[in-house]
Amino acid sequence: MAPNSQTSLNEGKCAIPITTNDLEHQQNLDQNEFDYSKRSQWLRAAVLGANDGLISTASLMMGVGAVKEDIKAMILTGFAGLVAGACSMAIGEFVSVYSQLDIEVAQMKRDDQNKQKTLAQVAEDGDSEGDNEKESLPNPLQAAAASALAFSVGAMVPLLAASFIREYKVRLGVVAAAVSLALVVFGWLGAKLGKAPIMRSMMRVLVGGWMAMAITFGLTKLIGSSGL
Repeated sequence: MAPNSQTSLNEGKCAIPITTNDLEHQQNLDQNEFDYSKRSQWLRAAVLGANDGLISTASLMMGVGAVKEDIKAMILTGFAGLVAGACSMAIGEFVSVYSQLDIEVAQMKRDDQNKQKTLAQVAEDGDSEGDNEKESLPNPLQAAAASALAFSVGAMVPLLAASFIREYKVRLGVVAAAVSLALVVFGWLGAKLGKAPIMRSMMRVLVGGWMAMAITFGLTKLIGSSGL
């Protein structure tokens, strides 16, 4: 009896750390194996919309600011760019996602026709798989609203930065500084949510925004000075 009891105690002592390690290992696997590509669709739309609103509105305002020092002209240009861009993003995203929805629905119908050839599979998996597939379908209205909202949030940055500054050169500098800061924040946020390299993402977004504003300002200044 003694050896058996001792063996049982030893086995009990060994079982506890093994079970704890297994649980910790499983938790680490669950954290490390999270598929961040699941975020790619909505993250792409949100980051694209915010950056588009920020860069396009700021570039429009900088372009008008290159030939007109009037604050009213700059604000009206930025506001028009915000409204037009938000509507354009919403309509474009709605049409794009609706096309994707039509393709996925057509594919589901073809898959259902193939499943009907095997009655057992339809009886066991048909209802649950159909519900899961319907839940995973893209939502055109949701995508359109998210894109319009993201665009508007980005476009508000240069508008707010320029709204209360009368001095022409100071206004241009403040707009450029506010847009640069927002570009860094958007680049950091997109990289953080997608677990991508942060510095590379921030620099890519920042340099792209600077180029857009500089090209728009320079070309508008050139055309405006030529007397056209």
